[in-house]
Formats: sequence, C-alpha cells, structure tokens
Amino acid sequence: MPAARLTLDPAFVVASLDRRLFGSFVEHLGRCVYDGLYEPGHPTADAEGFRQDVIDLVRELGVTTIRYPGGNFVSGYRWEDGVGPVEQRPKRLDTAWHSLETNEVGLHEFASWSDKVGSELMLAVNLGTRGVQEAIDLLEYTNIPSPSAFSQQRVANGADAPFDVRMWCLGNEMDGPWQLGYRSAEDYGVLASRTAKAMRQLDPDLELVACGSSNRHMPTFGSWERTVLEHTYDDVDFISCHAYYQLHDGDLGSFLACATDMDAFIEEIASAADHVKSIRRSDKTMKISFDEWNVWYVDRYHDVDRITAVGEWPVAPRLLEDAYSVVDAVVVGNLIISLLKHADRVRSASLAQLVNVIAPIMTEPGGAAWKQTTFFPFALTARLAQGEVLKPALEVPAYATAAYGDAPLVDAVATRDPDTGAAAVFLVNRSVDEAITVTVDVERLGALRIAETHTLADADPFAANTLEDQERVAPAANDSARLDEDGVLTIELPPVSWTAIALTR
Repeated sequence: MPAARLTLDPAFVVASLDRRLFGSFVEHLGRCVYDGLYEPGHPTADAEGFRQDVIDLVRELGVTTIRYPGGNFVSGYRWEDGVGPVEQRPKRLDTAWHSLETNEVGLHEFASWSDKVGSELMLAVNLGTRGVQEAIDLLEYTNIPSPSAFSQQRVANGADAPFDVRMWCLGNEMDGPWQLGYRSAEDYGVLASRTAKAMRQLDPDLELVACGSSNRHMPTFGSWERTVLEHTYDDVDFISCHAYYQLHDGDLGSFLACATDMDAFIEEIASAADHVKSIRRSDKTMKISFDEWNVWYVDRYHDVDRITAVGEWPVAPRLLEDAYSVVDAVVVGNLIISLLKHADRVRSASLAQLVNVIAPIMTEPGGAAWKQTTFFPFALTARLAQGEVLKPALEVPAYATAAYGDAPLVDAVATRDPDTGAAAVFLVNRSVDEAITVTVDVERLGALRIAETHTLADADPFAANTLEDQERVAPAANDSARLDEDGVLTIELPPVSWTAIALTR
C-alpha cells in the first residue's frame, strides 16, 4: 500500500480564510431559477414562490456569496426588465441560451431570496450590449439612498432601504467569441476602467472585478490579463478566472489530477497581475476572483442539449443538467483544496452553478429536491474550514497522467482557528485502484483529538444520486483514523476518495 506523510505547523500560514471562497453562482439558464429555486406551485413554496426545500439545502451547503444574474446571460440583460410589477415585466429572448426569459425573478426577488439563504449578493453588470450609463443607473437603483430618480423608483417598487451590494463584476467572459458583445482586451480594458471610475463616483467603497480569461486555454490567455490590468489596475480589486473540467475518454487518472491545472492557472494569473504591479510600481496586490469553477461535461451540452432552432425559445428548458458521480465529487473536493492552497490570492470563488444547472442541488418540478455527490465536499469544507489556511509539507509518491504529466497521488490542505485551536485536514486519494495510508504530524498544533471524520468513496466510482435513488451516495465516517499521544494522525484513504478530518481540543 502506498504511503504519504503530511506535516502541519501553525507558523506556516498561507492566509486568513476569506469566507467568500465558498460562494456560488445563479444564472438565468435552464432550470436554475425557474423550476429550481423558484416554483410558485410547489408544495413547499413560500409566499414569494421560492421553494423552501431548496432554501434549506442551500443553507446546509454553506454558500456565502452568490454571483448573479450571469454568466453569458448578463451580456444581453436589461436590468430594468426585472423590476416593477411582475405582471408588467416584458418577456425577452435570451440569445445566450436560446430561451425565453419571463423576468418573473429580478433584482428585488433575488435579493430577498439571498437573505432567506443567508448569502451575500454579488452583481454583474452588462458590458456586452450596454455600458457605463446603464451600469451606474443600476448601481444608483441598487445602492444609493438619496431621493434620486432611480432610488425613488426602487422605493416605489417596495425596497425602502438600498440593497447595499458591495461586490460587482464588470461584465462576463468578454474575451470569448460566444459572448454577446465580446471585444479585444484593449477595448474591454478601456470600457472596464471607465465603468469602474464612474461607479466609484457613486459608491467609492465597492469591490470591483475585471474580467480575466474565460479559461487557461484561450489563445489570448496571459496577454489578456496584462492588457486589461494595464488599463484597470488602479480601478479594480479583483481579476476573474473561470475553469471547468470533465472526464475525457475514460482517463480517470488525468481527470483526478485536474486540480494541478487549476493550481497552474491561479499561479499564472497571479504572475501576470504581478507583472503589471511591478511595471506600475504599485503597492497594491491584485486579488483573484475564481467566480466560475466546477466539473462540467461541456461535450454533452454541445451534442445533446443545445437549442438552435430559430423559432424555438422555450421557458426554462432542461439544460446542462449533469448527474455527478463519486469521481466528479472527488475532483470538486480537490478543486476546493486548490482554492484554499491559494487563499493568499484567491479571495473569492463561485461554484457554478447552484441548482439544476451543473449543480450540487437538483429538483423535480412539483417533487423532490436532493443532493448531488458534489454537494458533500463543498458543504463539509465550508462548515469545517475556519480561521487560517496552513501550508502543509507533503511527502507523497507521484503517478503518471496523460494530460498533466506526473501528479502527486495525494493532495491536501489544512485550516486552523487560532482562537480555538481547532483544525481541519482535507485530503484526496487520486489512485484509481489503491488505498493510501497517510500520516499527519499535528504535534505543533497542540493537544488535539479527532472530532469527526468524513470520507466520500464507493466501490463504483461512477455511482450517483438520481431522482430514482436520491441517497445512493453519501460520505461515511472513516474508522481507520487514529491520533496517538505523540501528535501523529494516521488514516487510510480508499482509492478515488475525498476525506475531511476535524480536530478539536
């Protein structure tokens, strides 16, 4: 049996843990909003039409921030369509996802839902088909208390107090030819800078996110970040990045190692940002918002789901409804480990998306809501990770992958609350067929005991939770965990598994 060794020391801190790493994303896409979080006819629906069973699951998931309303959708969105009396709101063609948008849910409704689930709202503005004026109009409507035209319109629409949204995305994936109104890095950088400056004239304390590359494999990756930040470095707080991963041709070994690609992506984005920092002789370090990430079987969408008929514009079609397996959940857990390992630069992240659409939560109209396999690593990490992220020293064998070269068999990260001394360790075993024994030296963390353990694994790595069998997969306690008097924790990790260990005084 292979073995790995992990050493933890409270002196080696990556950064404080920003809770916004446990954010998510809701786009007007498929059944994410309609028949997902909003279904007025459902037996659990509240007075506003939101499903209480979904609200309960989102709370359990531990989502801290929610990016809204897109995504590709935002690049053609008129925010005015989603305010005012619902019965008077126009229906619009959504060219991003070839659907009909009813606008039953807009800013007021979604802000109310965010309050119900205990999450902070993060808004995106349309810089695809719109620009500076529309962005500051929306900001005035959303945040400004003065008796101006848009503020008074908000009051007339039922919100006396401003929504006070602090974090704003300046467009979405503006480097992508699929994006309505996409443009060059030069054009986008100029527009984003102008928009940011204008928004800060209304509300100077906003946190603003400029669009980085849509993925690491874009032909403009790197040069895009450099050009955009040359225009916006003094105006924004974050540069964004997006990444999705999928199993290709049954190559489990490569799929299980894809977090190494996320590691490289983050480090390359940080290098590009630091290049601009040095040229400008700036004292500010640019933060990263990884505001779209997940496992997404993109090939299935192109082959099966995509709607193209000119006359067909359905309301809330079933799009991108991937059913996630154990191996998908292990990869998601590993991607969270990567985000934590880079908590010094990644200060916000959004799992895309939240309900039905490549989501940890699934629903059936008029029926059940249930947890996908990916729900578990996210919810457990969000609950157990506290305080500061520690940089572990990891000694582990490597294995060969076709996509990423040699990769460690085990990946890991840990957190520690300096006030209570409580700690948590998160691990993945990437081996497709062998268990691995891991020893974790926690002596430097002080006297601790094991409070709880959770391992997600299955004899069938492709097992999934479905409408017909909603509880097929769930984490179980790992009874192999032992902590001796010398402060050495020993645990066995099954093949293709994700594990969390909580330690307390």
